Amino acid sequence: MTADAIVLAGGRASRMGGVDKPAIMIGGRSMLDAALDAVRDCAEVVVVGPHRPELDARFGQVREVPPGSGPVAAIGTGLTALGSTASLVVVLAADMPFLTGDTVHELLRSATESTADAVFAIDASGRPQYLVGVWRRSALVAALTGLDSLVNQPMKAIVPAETVLVELPDIADCDTEEEVRRARESLSSDRASARLDLTEARERIGSGLSTLVAYDAALGEVSGAALAAPIVAAGPLPRFDVSAMDGYAVCGDGPWQLRRDVGFAGGARPAGLLPGEAVRIATGAHVPDGTTSVLRDEFAAVTGDELARLPDRPIRGDVRKSGEDRKIGDLVAPAGTRVTAALRSAAASVEVTTGTVRGPVRARIVMTGDEIRSTGPLQTGQTRDSIGPVLPDLLAGCGLHVTDRVHLRDTAHSFDDMLTDTADFDLLVVVGATGGGAADQLRTALARAEARVLVPRLALRPGGSTVVAELPTGPTILGLPGNPFAAIAVLLALTPAIVAARTGAPLPRKILGPLHNAAAITAPVHRITPARYAPDGGWLGDPTVRTAHLAGLIDRDGLVIVPPNATDGSTVEFIPLPS
Repeated sequence: MTADAIVLAGGRASRMGGVDKPAIMIGGRSMLDAALDAVRDCAEVVVVGPHRPELDARFGQVREVPPGSGPVAAIGTGLTALGSTASLVVVLAADMPFLTGDTVHELLRSATESTADAVFAIDASGRPQYLVGVWRRSALVAALTGLDSLVNQPMKAIVPAETVLVELPDIADCDTEEEVRRARESLSSDRASARLDLTEARERIGSGLSTLVAYDAALGEVSGAALAAPIVAAGPLPRFDVSAMDGYAVCGDGPWQLRRDVGFAGGARPAGLLPGEAVRIATGAHVPDGTTSVLRDEFAAVTGDELARLPDRPIRGDVRKSGEDRKIGDLVAPAGTRVTAALRSAAASVEVTTGTVRGPVRARIVMTGDEIRSTGPLQTGQTRDSIGPVLPDLLAGCGLHVTDRVHLRDTAHSFDDMLTDTADFDLLVVVGATGGGAADQLRTALARAEARVLVPRLALRPGGSTVVAELPTGPTILGLPGNPFAAIAVLLALTPAIVAARTGAPLPRKILGPLHNAAAITAPVHRITPARYAPDGGWLGDPTVRTAHLAGLIDRDGLVIVPPNATDGSTVEFIPLPS
């Protein structure tokens, strides 16, 4: 049954000092966004409250008069603003961070299966929530018109006698700062316990990260970027008729009289040929007018000034016609194509040297841990930074531009400034501080920064503590384990997906093939381990690897991702190591 929706997003929030409650961020989204997402399937949605220019145009916006005159007045204003006449009306307050589409669907199902005038949710304490409900429009209209005034009326003034109460999970509002804090902790805990396999993680990254702003640039200066708009040929390819082979431009059937002039690529075009004439010509040279074909050297017999075709040699044209490969306006590369040497060359061949692009992604590397030291003699308890110096090369191999590398001490708020001042990078690669120990501060810093977590953890060994998030200001955070092999393995597994998502390119294609000794490597979760090419194709993986250093990557061709319960010969994903 079709339903409309009224979302109440006003009120004074007196117990929270008058803050804009619907705009409070919990779990990476505002409480208003949670309510709007819950009613996304409704025919028409009206938001009652202060005007919010950031809302999608499909949502109507109105304000009760006078502002802050209570939920009944707000419902009346919203009902008047609805242009649709759906028989059911959903009413939701935008102060419940756990609302979902399932909440609304269950209420609607109960409404269609009963004859009650309204259906309301019951929270965990058994208390009815009259601002989480579905009304029959006729009953709602009758309840509102039965009041002398709608201003400052309690909800009980319009609750009909015939109602149905439905016990639903996660029906809890946030009226105090303490309730907001508990809601954030609850969502953070739930999401922190979720582990995604690499396929799920890449899909979330591909669909969840925002793309960079497009701009025009010289293609030769943006290696690693991706096209934000297609490139089409500005000139034909070839520009004119050219010889495809070293040989002789001829006119008509042979034999031919050979002239003394020669056509060179980039040189002057030979004078036009008359029937029975031929001229020496090089590959790529502009053929003279009158050319009917090019006789390649290996098919030619020259006697003095006479040229003939050798017996039993095939007759071929060997002339590349103007526009044969590309005509003006032909597509060279679609949007999303990475800017590579091949793309730059293909574009230049049709007179295109600039394009509209996104990227390249600018990355800042952050090494964490008081025990890590990059230079100078090691002190007691310190460890040499063995991965920070190699990360720029590995990231460059993934198409990123590394801007700088910094080191953060292990303090409770060491990340806060870095997560706020984000103008100089698009991706923050953090090594360490992703676990649950006393020195692992990244996750709590992301919560303070109201980051949206896409990948809370990985179902992968090693590398399970990985986190991927997006800050409200736009940059991506890739939090890697501090273990050197785990950090590099996850970096190579996820960074291409991040680059693709930020630049608007498609997710990279996987390299798949047989792993001949999979049974010796497989575990209850996906494993990632070094591998080398097998002589007959496929790979041989390392059953064990020391993860505290990168020595296991020496003389290896890449990494393999081994699924649970794999058997010898199982198809696995292979990730080549950058050279």
